[in-house]
Amino acid sequence: MKFVGIDLAWSAANPSAAVLLRKEGEGGVLEAWHDRLGADEEIVDFVRQGVGEGSALIAVDAPLLVPNEEGTRPCDRELSRFYRWAQAQAYPANRRRLGPRVRGEELVRLLEGLGFRHDPEVPAQGEVRQVVEVFPHPAAVELFGLPRILRYKARPGRSYAARWAELERFRELLAGLAGRRPALHAAALLGQARPQGLRGQALKRLEDLLDALFCAYIALHLWYWGPRGYRRFGDRRSGYILVPIPPG
Repeated sequence: MKFVGIDLAWSAANPSAAVLLRKEGEGGVLEAWHDRLGADEEIVDFVRQGVGEGSALIAVDAPLLVPNEEGTRPCDRELSRFYRWAQAQAYPANRRRLGPRVRGEELVRLLEGLGFRHDPEVPAQGEVRQVVEVFPHPAAVELFGLPRILRYKARPGRSYAARWAELERFRELLAGLAGRRPALHAAALLGQARPQGLRGQALKRLEDLLDALFCAYIALHLWYWGPRGYRRFGDRRSGYILVPIPPG
């Protein structure tokens, strides 16, 4: 069983990041990663080469189903209300903003051509070949027990020093998943993922790569625990987001 996390840029003009884990024992072991994937075909090639014809769950940080021309998807509104206390609101997704061809939908179509099923229902430890939409900010709040989101994104007035500190905290939290159930074993990547001193595109690539690693772990968590390990906002008609939660 493999697990893929994709931090998908909303445009192919910007690089996307992807991370591949393989199941080993009670956890996932880092197998491959890439922080400069361009066109959708490059992302699909990463999946094809890493997964082959086997079972896999892919977790994508991007809207994968956007039927509304404007406004906000119901799942985005619902999630934003639920996690407003932690400042983990979702970005409004609509076709006018993302389209007219939504990149997440295009990626799903390509993955369906490889036999992946797009479905928000993840069975516990089933033999699946599936792709789902996730959102790292509320996932971090839930899995790390945070009072608010980690503020490592570039924002007006947010200094490099503040972003470095938050990304380093994120890196340490991801490293701590080695002691969780399921476990994440990604020392080869985390050992070199040092944000201090990085600026511009170099810092953005590291941010995207850590997000992709977390998405891969989210996929592992969803698969390991099944429905009792995630909260679903929305549905398969109007759009959805899966947020992992501690089981029980």
